[in-house]
Amino acid sequence: MIKVLFDLKKEYYFNSLQPVYEELKRDPEYDIQFYVGKDEKRFLGIFLLPQKKQIEERLTKLGLKITDQIAGFDLVVCGDVLKKPERYGDVVRVHLDHGVGTKTLRIRNIQKQKDYHYNVFLEGQCWFNYIKSLGWENLADFYLTGLPKLDPLFWEGYYNNAVLTKKLGIDPNKKTVLFAPSYKPSCISYVQSRITDLLPEYNLIVKLHPYSWGGKYASHSQHRFYEKLAKKQSDVFLIDKEDYDIYPYLFLADTLISDTSSVINEFLALGKYGIIYVLPESKLKHSDGMESVSIDPKIWLDGAFPKMYNPEDLIPAVESALNPTKEMKIKLKEYREYFFTGLDGNSAKRVKDEIDKLMKSRGKNG
Repeated sequence: MIKVLFDLKKEYYFNSLQPVYEELKRDPEYDIQFYVGKDEKRFLGIFLLPQKKQIEERLTKLGLKITDQIAGFDLVVCGDVLKKPERYGDVVRVHLDHGVGTKTLRIRNIQKQKDYHYNVFLEGQCWFNYIKSLGWENLADFYLTGLPKLDPLFWEGYYNNAVLTKKLGIDPNKKTVLFAPSYKPSCISYVQSRITDLLPEYNLIVKLHPYSWGGKYASHSQHRFYEKLAKKQSDVFLIDKEDYDIYPYLFLADTLISDTSSVINEFLALGKYGIIYVLPESKLKHSDGMESVSIDPKIWLDGAFPKMYNPEDLIPAVESALNPTKEMKIKLKEYREYFFTGLDGNSAKRVKDEIDKLMKSRGKNG
């Protein structure tokens, strides 16, 4: 029996890990448990309150086995590097990143733990080429399997737009714009001055980053404006803070507005045209001088995704994304093939195959 720990540092990482969990649990050789981190949220602007107990209760209702132990496992599956990795012992580490965007934090965190070996699964050639450009291709074992997180987008019938449209109460005769900004750096404060320009011609769905609600990493003002707007405007639909899965809304939307968020690339994976807000502070650096993003936002998906540089660009950008030119279609196809491997709904199966090999090489039956 192979003892597996899914390390859930943040609750919203669950979507990136779930497809692999579903594959492994079909195999009786794998005994699977989940470890939940504190996932703190700020209260009254001062106190940090752990959400561990509430998250564990939600996962238990899904039928998952919860543990407080992190040592004694053969395999650990994580959505980011492990916190204090020495505590986990001599274990096979499988890294499934929780985002597929351009933020360099995903590889920077692995480099910071270079004394601990990770098996890192990537969505495609683009990210591996960036890693090679840093000279870090030997930092871990990298696999171009595609990311399991994307699999549900390609499972026939998994998402039902008609059901979701009815549930939200949106007008099926209008095009739907999804606004899904990051929390830092974020275009929230820029876009909110003109966001109502989309009304009433379009349905507007607002899906905020989990950190935009918690108050720990971003101000509570990021969600308060949109809470008020959704109450006043019938065409505005704010997704609940406990709903971490953006994929049903990506699948439904006709276009997307975001900034440095990984949802830009996830929308690309669907073959749809999104809009990138190029922020003045988009070229922020980490404390060690490393760029915060792997691709300059000014050239990110250039020629396929329209860009916004100020709030006044909103309506022209939306119209462009909803009416792509022949040249935009050609560029989108090129980017999609370069950024992604295996957009077929079977990435989790490929990851499982590699895990089986890893465990066999460790003398475990898989």
